[in-house]
Amino acid sequence: MPSTTPAQTYRVSAYNTSKLSENKIHDDTVARKFGFSGGLVPGVDVMAYMMHLPVEKWGRDFLARGLIEARFVKPVYDGEIAELTGRETGNGLTIELFSRGELCATGTASLPSSVPTFVLDDYKQVAAVAERKPVSASSYEEGKWLGVIPRDWSGDAAKEYLADIRETDPIYLREGLGHPGLLPRVMNKVLVDNAILGPWIHVGTRMQLLSAGKIGDELTARAKVTGNYDKKGHRFVELDALVLGNGIPLAHCWHIAITQPREQAAA
Repeated sequence: MPSTTPAQTYRVSAYNTSKLSENKIHDDTVARKFGFSGGLVPGVDVMAYMMHLPVEKWGRDFLARGLIEARFVKPVYDGEIAELTGRETGNGLTIELFSRGELCATGTASLPSSVPTFVLDDYKQVAAVAERKPVSASSYEEGKWLGVIPRDWSGDAAKEYLADIRETDPIYLREGLGHPGLLPRVMNKVLVDNAILGPWIHVGTRMQLLSAGKIGDELTARAKVTGNYDKKGHRFVELDALVLGNGIPLAHCWHIAITQPREQAAA
């Protein structure tokens, strides 16, 4: 019989945090050349909206060992209302995000009984390239290890991030915890720190949390390129990585992006 448990719901006034970023897919004028109505709200922030529901359900346990996957189907635009629902399934939650009456993102979330084990030494530590070059097929060769410039969100930056993603759960500031939405941001930085990209699009992320991060952690990643291929004229890149906070593994991430959209010449 179908579950009679009421669905979780959450509404967010979406905010484009990257209007001025190097990635011009978030710029209104450039995004329209790619057939969009305006600059895209970053996928990492859409995923952060989606994380509200499992954290609301499982609290700190989810931040310490939760599993979440998100795929971005259609754009979310600045100032529009994102309506999220989380429905219980046998394994956790099925999450959908609608905007403009359209399905824009789908995902799942669950709470494993224990934290999976990953061997840190299996993930090679390298530095980001000393000098970035324009993106090409060789920028992210399959099997290549990529580093990232360390970053942290401490003090006011942590509060500003929570405000930017419209996060209302008090657990982060109350317990001094870093929001897990920062971890896919680091995955994006792996791409940005190793090549000069044109407009590009984050497609999806699957993330197994391994430990609850803290506000102000220095975040880094050890990433391996596991896919680099053309599909329907787009160049896709897939990454498999550990994201670390102060050297402690915080998440195992699988990250997919279109690094060279077929419409890139139009921009």
